[in-house]
Amino acid sequence: MRDLQQHSARPHQTRLREVTMTTPTISTTRLASRASELKGSVIDASTALLASQTHDIVRFAMGAPNDELIPTEDFGRILGTAAEGRFGYGASEGEADLVDQIVRYQASRGIETSPERIVVTTGGMQGLDIAFKMLVDPGDGVIVECPTYTNGIGTALSYQASVIEAPMDENGLVVEALPDLVENFGKTPKAIYTIPNFQNPSGTTMSRERRELLLELAEKWDAYIVDDDPYGALRFEGDEVPGFLELSPGNPRVIQVRTFSKTLAPGLRVGWMELDPSLRDIAVNAKPAMDTCTSVPMQKVVSDYLAEGKLDEHIDWLRSIYRERKEAMTQALAERFGDDILSTDPDGGFFLWIDLQGKYSGIDTEELFPLALRHGVAYIPGPAFTDSGSQRHSLRLCFATSSPERIREGVERLGTALDEFAEQRRGTL
Repeated sequence: MRDLQQHSARPHQTRLREVTMTTPTISTTRLASRASELKGSVIDASTALLASQTHDIVRFAMGAPNDELIPTEDFGRILGTAAEGRFGYGASEGEADLVDQIVRYQASRGIETSPERIVVTTGGMQGLDIAFKMLVDPGDGVIVECPTYTNGIGTALSYQASVIEAPMDENGLVVEALPDLVENFGKTPKAIYTIPNFQNPSGTTMSRERRELLLELAEKWDAYIVDDDPYGALRFEGDEVPGFLELSPGNPRVIQVRTFSKTLAPGLRVGWMELDPSLRDIAVNAKPAMDTCTSVPMQKVVSDYLAEGKLDEHIDWLRSIYRERKEAMTQALAERFGDDILSTDPDGGFFLWIDLQGKYSGIDTEELFPLALRHGVAYIPGPAFTDSGSQRHSLRLCFATSSPERIREGVERLGTALDEFAEQRRGTL
């Protein structure tokens, strides 16, 4: 019996070795159909790209407050304070203390809400993901601004939306153009994705009249407005424009996505959604499959910081810093380029949108980027903010992360790169 067992085992062991030595193969036909719609972020990828550079670079690419603008000492002190339950699991809808502080914070800005309308999210991006997960079936139309936040487009596409790009002007989304776009699309959209205040990447703000018209169209089309507003608190000049829920209180068609990433720190990954209570239950149900709950320690940091009453003072300080930096950038651009570029002039937020014209007309900003990086300046090319690959002669500059001196240096480096690229192009004609 022992000999039979030994002999019968050898062929089996040989086959096993043969199987384990075979190079594995993967058939992409076995992937979900949505896999092809998962678009990487040019903006997020730039973080790794810039980290790999060894020479000095003025960083106009990433839209985030730099370390000197983050209240790190307060956060460190709060994190070092013992608190029961700080490191356990939390409620999917968010810690009650933070929800209460969000309601108070909104009230201080003249925005009335209630805990029954709030869901704490892992940054604003999770809010967008939940919104599109709730709304979009494959093939559903989603209107987006063109240009717009690249991760917003990517999230809609990940749920196999059909993106309908709509034009922008100095007053934000051209809402008047939407009926014709919808007629050409052939069916009404399921959602309208907009960044109404200091839009990313253009810096423009949607006018009150257009907000009112958008609310009317959403009602007519039985569509939802996904209102993404990371920058609204960062107005440093001009008059406030009422939000959608201020114009139409309690409107169940409005899903608001908010974040502390731009006012406090992006690494906290704490944001929130405000939405109708009937939708809130669905949003809460979506959370456990994504992260169970937003990081409880980070929620406690934000909650405790808000409870100390320091946020308003911090935001006032940020506004003064960002006003100075925007003015430095607009002045430097005007002096260096004159009429050879066209720039937006926002009343808040982080960004300027640049259209190349004059002697730079026709330059592709994706093709320009490697040369600009060699000259020590980084930006985001226009096509990154589209689904169609348009906006090729435009680029986004972030003024929020650099001092006025660095801004002037970066603008000069950009000018050097543009002049060299334009000269090279003339030499090949």
